[in-house]
Amino acid sequence: MNLKDVSDCSKVSSIFKCCCFYSIVLVLLLLLKGSHSLDCFKCVSVGGDNQPCEDPFHNNYTKDILEAPCWAGRKQRDGVFPATACIKLSGIYEDTGETMIVRGCALDSGTLTIDTEIVRMSHCGGFYFDNRYVSGCLQSCSEDACNRSVSIYSWKWMSYLILLITLTYIH
Repeated sequence: MNLKDVSDCSKVSSIFKCCCFYSIVLVLLLLLKGSHSLDCFKCVSVGGDNQPCEDPFHNNYTKDILEAPCWAGRKQRDGVFPATACIKLSGIYEDTGETMIVRGCALDSGTLTIDTEIVRMSHCGGFYFDNRYVSGCLQSCSEDACNRSVSIYSWKWMSYLILLITLTYIH
């Protein structure tokens, strides 16, 4: 082995260490809990007047109503904040028998108020919407578009795998 071979080996080792360092930094950045906002479908349909919003819901036909990222208001605060849940409100107006569906996003403000409770659990019953009594259900979920789309959490698991492979090759 001559001096040139040692020099080349040093360069390769340096490049590998640099790649490992940046891989670790990338993984750490992905693992930090940031203010990731959800992508949610936002629409309203009363009496079937907005077909893409109706059930059965086919998200491959509804790209125009996907809000990415979705922002929601917070009780007693000005402005909007990254959504923590997608919601679907569906029911039947008691006075006319008309159906209604509302899809949107909401924010868990960390309090024990109604605006927070709607994102913490799905439930059914009677409620008022636009000053009319509705019998229906509120459903909430905490994944992008409430379907199997790729989210930041999928990338998080992929980054774990990259870190594991990198650490294996370092040792």
